[in-house]
Amino acid sequence: MTTMRIERWWQGILAAVFFGLCGCVARGQGQPAPGSQTQVQAGSAGQTAGSQGIELDRLVEVVNDDVILESDVDEARRLAAFQPFRDASSTSSREQIIDRLIDRTLILQQARLQPEDQVTDQQVNEQLTALRKEIPACKQYHCETDEGWQKFVTAQGFTMEELRRLWHERMEVLRFIEVRFRSGIHIDDDQIRDYYEKTLLPQYARQNATAPKLEAISNRIQEILLQQQVSNLLEDWLKSLRAQGTVRSIQPIEAKL
Repeated sequence: MTTMRIERWWQGILAAVFFGLCGCVARGQGQPAPGSQTQVQAGSAGQTAGSQGIELDRLVEVVNDDVILESDVDEARRLAAFQPFRDASSTSSREQIIDRLIDRTLILQQARLQPEDQVTDQQVNEQLTALRKEIPACKQYHCETDEGWQKFVTAQGFTMEELRRLWHERMEVLRFIEVRFRSGIHIDDDQIRDYYEKTLLPQYARQNATAPKLEAISNRIQEILLQQQVSNLLEDWLKSLRAQGTVRSIQPIEAKL
C-alpha cells in the first residue's frame, strides 16, 4: 500500500490524531532539560530589550528525553491547512493539539528504535506534489504552478524546507503504524458479511435507501474494519507507552523559573 493510500484510509479515524506532525523530536542535542530555563533571547548575539529578554518560546511538555515547545503547538495548528479532507469549521483546542503531539513524539521515539526502510526525499516530493491537487484552498493560489504552491506554503507560515522536513516525519509515523499494526491484521469474509448485515443494512433501512450489493463495497468494509482494529491497537499501545515512560507538563510559571 502506498503512503498516499495509507493517508486516505487513515483519514477516517486517525488522521486528525497525526496531522500537524512537528519537528519536536528531531531537534536532538541542545534541548532544555526539565526545569531548565526556557526563554529564548532576541538577537543572535544575546541582545535584549532593556534588562529583560524577550520570551520567544517556552517549554510545554517533556516526553521522556524530548521536549515539546510552544512553537511546536503553533506549528501543528498551522500545518493543519495541508490536510486536504479536513472540516474547515472544526478546530482543535490547544490541549488537544498538545495531546496529539505527545502521542506522535512517543511514536517517533519507538520508530527510531526499530528502523524500517527510510522515507526518501523522492517519496516526500511525490506526495507533496499529489497533495497540491487535493487541498481545496490551493485553488485560489493556483498551486498547480510552483509559484502558486510557494505562495500557499508561505501563507501558512512555512518555508519549503520546513514543510518537507515536517512531511518527512509525518510519513515516518504513518509507515511505522502501517508496519507495526495494520500489516498483521486479517479481515476475513465472515467479518465483512457480519458488518454488512448488522451495521450497514440497518443504516440504509433507517434512511429508506437501497443498500449496495455486498460485492460492490466489500473492499470499503474491509478498510473500515481495518481502521477500527488499528485504532484500538494503537490506542492501547500509546496508553502503555505513556505508563512506561515519563510525560511531564510544564506550567507557565514553572517554565519561567
